[in-house]
Amino acid sequence: MTTDVLLPSILFVFGVGFLAANLKVTADLVRFHTRKASALLIWQGPKPRHYGFALALGAILGLLVVIKIFALGRAPHELFGEIMMFLYFGYAVPLSTTIARGFYRDGVWSDSGFMPWGQISAVSWREDEAITLVLISHFKSIAQRLQVPGHLYGHARRVLRDKVQAQDIHIGGSGLDLGSRDDRDSV
Repeated sequence: MTTDVLLPSILFVFGVGFLAANLKVTADLVRFHTRKASALLIWQGPKPRHYGFALALGAILGLLVVIKIFALGRAPHELFGEIMMFLYFGYAVPLSTTIARGFYRDGVWSDSGFMPWGQISAVSWREDEAITLVLISHFKSIAQRLQVPGHLYGHARRVLRDKVQAQDIHIGGSGLDLGSRDDRDSV
């Protein structure tokens, strides 16, 4: 198999993967804009670790697409992989940083996605160089992390206690539950 056949096939497969990533970010943005009005306590999340590199990669991919279309005369449908990567690094990554992290009427928007209140079975706080809320789901065995700004720490704990008191969150304890523990003490 020659590189003339192999390279476009590889780029097409990358394009399909980046199309899925672009659709996920778009769905997250739509969900965020519909939930924004129900915010209880939100803040702007930190930029991703290699944010500047992602923006530079988006600019380079955009330049590559322009050169291939206008200078080399390639058709846009031949550049599916490059266009999907450009859209991801040039638009999806920057737009995803506009999603405010924090507490909403129907759940928590963590650093890795949204979790409804009813799915939360355990919470824990890590107080290292940054204050991090760790959420455990009833349905998934994956923890989600939410980095909380220090000046909002007390307010965040109050929101969680209020949600436990309203029975939006039921903290599942370990061991034998004899009903003598108050779930608000877990927060």
